[in-house]
Amino acid sequence: MNKRITIAIDGPAAAGKSTLARRIAAKLGYLYIDTGAMYRAVALWALRTRVALSDMHRLEQLAKEARIEFLPTDSKVLLNGEDVTEAIRAPGVAEAASEVSLVPAVRRAMANKQREIGEQASVVMEGRDIGSIIFPEATVKIFLDAQPEERAARRAREAALPPDTIERQLFERDQRDRTRAQSPLVQAPDAVYVDTTGLSIDEVESALLKIIRDRTSNGRERTH
Repeated sequence: MNKRITIAIDGPAAAGKSTLARRIAAKLGYLYIDTGAMYRAVALWALRTRVALSDMHRLEQLAKEARIEFLPTDSKVLLNGEDVTEAIRAPGVAEAASEVSLVPAVRRAMANKQREIGEQASVVMEGRDIGSIIFPEATVKIFLDAQPEERAARRAREAALPPDTIERQLFERDQRDRTRAQSPLVQAPDAVYVDTTGLSIDEVESALLKIIRDRTSNGRERTH
């Protein structure tokens, strides 16, 4: 039986984690796990059931009860059997997810679910505390970053908002992620730091694949 491989990709918002993790998983034939989508799913459920984002007890219940699945073939996200891939990207869900993720009990529940997934298959898991908290013994740890101006420019291409608004939102998000008491955004001591500023997606992908191949004998690309 092949050994399960865990690739942890952490970093701040708009560093390119989701795009690159998805591409790396496809190349290696691993399961792609977007941990941010898990918090969005809980936030979506809370919004739909009108649970106050300040009600930590109810949010904890939702987080524990949520059945969140990732389909390996098309990167779809299921919540209690429903395809919510598009719904969790709706306006307002990201902001709600940011608040939900601050609840310690919710983070513990999500951490347990993330570890369960990682114990069942080889995964490329991206987030903000994967290498530091969720999988401190991950096979490969990468911390993806970029200069704030470039991250803001990337996000501006995705959202129809003024650049100064996006810069402010990213700054506030970075502050929340880095200073929260539960699982703050930090680079794990043994993670490889990769600055994507000025690099194309293809260039970063090649760099990450090289890092992975250097650290695991199973890091071969899929040829089909």
